[in-house]
Amino acid sequence: MKIGDKVRFIHETGGGIVTGFRGKDVVIVEGEDGFEIPMPINECVAVDTNEYNFQKKSLTPKEEPKKHQQPMAAHVVAYDEEPEEKEPVVTFRPMERPEGERLNISLAYLPMDEKSLSNSRFEAYIINESNYWVYFTYSVVEGRSWRVRANGLLEPDSKLFIEEFGREELNEMERVAVQLLPFKQDKAFAPKAAINIERRIDTVKFYKLHLFKENPYFDEGALIYELVTDDKPVKEVFTDAAEIQRIILEKKKVDEPQRPQQQTKLPKGSDILEVDLHADSLLETTAGLTPFDILNHQMDVVRKTINEYKKEKGKKIVFIHGKGEGVLRNAIMQELKRKYPRCLSQDASFQKYGFGATMVIIK
Repeated sequence: MKIGDKVRFIHETGGGIVTGFRGKDVVIVEGEDGFEIPMPINECVAVDTNEYNFQKKSLTPKEEPKKHQQPMAAHVVAYDEEPEEKEPVVTFRPMERPEGERLNISLAYLPMDEKSLSNSRFEAYIINESNYWVYFTYSVVEGRSWRVRANGLLEPDSKLFIEEFGREELNEMERVAVQLLPFKQDKAFAPKAAINIERRIDTVKFYKLHLFKENPYFDEGALIYELVTDDKPVKEVFTDAAEIQRIILEKKKVDEPQRPQQQTKLPKGSDILEVDLHADSLLETTAGLTPFDILNHQMDVVRKTINEYKKEKGKKIVFIHGKGEGVLRNAIMQELKRKYPRCLSQDASFQKYGFGATMVIIK
C-alpha cells in the first residue's frame, strides 16, 4: 500500500485515496468529500493501485548545433515534444463476493435513546448484503393506498439511513411495502426481477427494549425485518385479527358452552360505563394470537364502544386496561387524539382503579 492507491474500508462503508502514513500502523485516506481520515492499516484493503507515481517529463533542450553547420540554425533550440502523460481517473470498485450474487435485503429499526425507551425516537435503515446496486422505495399503507416515505439508491454491501420517526407515528407503520430494482453499474450481470414486498411491523415491539437484539450491522440492538433472502422475497400471510378471533370463538362454541360476556357492566345508580379490556375478559382463549393481534382486538372494542355512545353527550366510559407497560393506554390516547378529538379523557378514580384505567367523556 502506497500513496496514491485506492483503498476500501473493511468494516465501514467508504474508502478513498491514500495521501500519507502516520507511523507504521495508520494510513491517511482522503474521501470523496475531500476530508482526510486516519484509519488502521489492517482496516483497509487496496482495490486499485496507482502506478502513475512519477514526475511528468518536461521538454529538454538538445545540444546546440556546431558553428560550421547552417548559420541560420545556430540559435535554434530543438525539443523532444513527447505528449504529456495524463493521470488516470481511478474510481472506487468494491470487491464482489461469490455469495453476494444472491440478493439479501433487510429493514432495521433502532431506538435513538435506549436508556429512555418510552420517550425515544427511532431510526430506520435499509440493508443490502449483495453485489448489486438497488433502487428502492419505502412506503406505508394509508387506507387502501400507499404513501412513499423514502426512496433512493442503495450501494452494494451497505446500509442506508432512510428516516427518523417518533412513537406517535407508530400507528401509521403497521404495514410497510418496499419496492426493489437490482442492477450493476458499468459491467455485465445476471438480471434479477423487480420485487415488491409487504411486511407487517409489530409496533408493540417498539415498547420492549429486550426485543432490540444484537446484530451484525450495528453496535446497538435493533429490530430486523428480512425482506429478501437469497433472491426469494419473504412472504407473509396477512390475516385480519377480527377474522382470527371469529374463527376461534366459533370453534369454542362447538367444544364447550360459551361463558357470559364480561367486558361491559353498568353499576346500579351510576351513569358510568365500565369496559374491561383485559384479554382474559374479552377472549375465550389467546392461544395462537400474537400481542399485536390481542391489541388490535382490544382497540376494536374501544372504537365500537365509543361509536355506540358518541351521541350521548356527557356519557362517561371507563376503559380498564391495567398498568402494565402502558402499551394499551398509549394506543387508546392516540386513537382518541386521531379519531375522537372532541372527547375528553383523564385518569379514572385512583381509589377504585389504581393507575390502570382511563375515563373518556363524550362531548
